[in-house]
Amino acid sequence: MSADAIIGDARDKMSKGVEFFEQGLRGLRTGRATPALVENVKVDAYGSPMPMNQVATINVADARSLVVKPFDPSMCPAIEKAILKSDIGITPESDGKIVRLNIPMMSQEQRDKMAGRVKDLGEEARVTLRNIRRDQNKAIEAAKSDGDLSEDLEHDAKEEINKLIKEYEGQIDAVGKARIKEIQDD
Repeated sequence: MSADAIIGDARDKMSKGVEFFEQGLRGLRTGRATPALVENVKVDAYGSPMPMNQVATINVADARSLVVKPFDPSMCPAIEKAILKSDIGITPESDGKIVRLNIPMMSQEQRDKMAGRVKDLGEEARVTLRNIRRDQNKAIEAAKSDGDLSEDLEHDAKEEINKLIKEYEGQIDAVGKARIKEIQDD
């Protein structure tokens, strides 16, 4: 395998790691209503768990409330139960046809807890990047031992992967800081 292919593979995997981190942050509560808050909550629908966005439409009614309208109104109790079981800390209100979620203001303690969760997810994402770097460095060493790369190309490829990890760690830090600011300022 060529050094360019290994570096390209590292870039793709690290990019996906950052995207996964961003997706993980979407479901964290900030005090503002967003469909991402509940769209992946698992609802027991017809005997199997399904994400909320597959059994209902989720709309923002105003800055502090969501409206969940199930495709099948008989799903309202299951949706309520799933929201109560999730760790988002919101109590649903149902009229039998739709479920309303009023998002309360977060206390400073809750904000600090969410900021800590963002930091934990950020560290998990950094560990993922480091694992990708380790695997790609092993691939570079294997290519060198197979005779596909010279020592200079091996050194240059490892340097390039180190540059990539710094770039993607910077992206993770920027996304995490922005999310923490959003949580603390709301």
